[in-house]
Amino acid sequence: MRAIAERAGLSLGSSYHYFPSKEHLVLEFYRHLHELHVAACAPILAREKKLAPRLRGVIRAVVLNTEPYHEVSGAIFSTVANPGSPLNPFSPQSKPLRDEVIGLYAEVVKGSDVHPPADVAAELPRLLWLYQMGILYFWVMDRSDGRSRTFDVIDETSSLIVSLIGLANLPVLRKSRRRALALVRRVAADPMVGPPGE
Repeated sequence: MRAIAERAGLSLGSSYHYFPSKEHLVLEFYRHLHELHVAACAPILAREKKLAPRLRGVIRAVVLNTEPYHEVSGAIFSTVANPGSPLNPFSPQSKPLRDEVIGLYAEVVKGSDVHPPADVAAELPRLLWLYQMGILYFWVMDRSDGRSRTFDVIDETSSLIVSLIGLANLPVLRKSRRRALALVRRVAADPMVGPPGE
């Protein structure tokens, strides 16, 4: 905080007027990255109509936008992974930005040529946000040149996800689909759960 205040030409006390805590500062950093991500996605979403390239492009864009911060990502992740941290993606403090990112994935699906069943469509944006979180976790750990392993994983998994969405329409999978979506809804209702009895 002191270094940031000096860079901004403010006293340390004045900087706390804008960012009451380090957590507020990091949340604003997240928002900045999200705004960059949305801008980077706009040409992809305008150009592509098939879901696979839309999804692949959007996920690749989030990695490309966060790449300059790879060196510090591990330190940030250790705080993000703490269930009690306001920086945790599932925390109440993260909800406004989380909802915006999920909204981006709703746009990814809505503007595509894929029309999943209504129950799948309702949960798909949240599932794609979770997929993005998984990719970013992999990226944090990736030490390959140019993060090539991360991009390989994105290319393989984005196509696989689109194939699985296509299978969701099969009548034989309807019961399993409903069970899986019910589980997603239960977990999403309160992911920060404690042991039974808490």
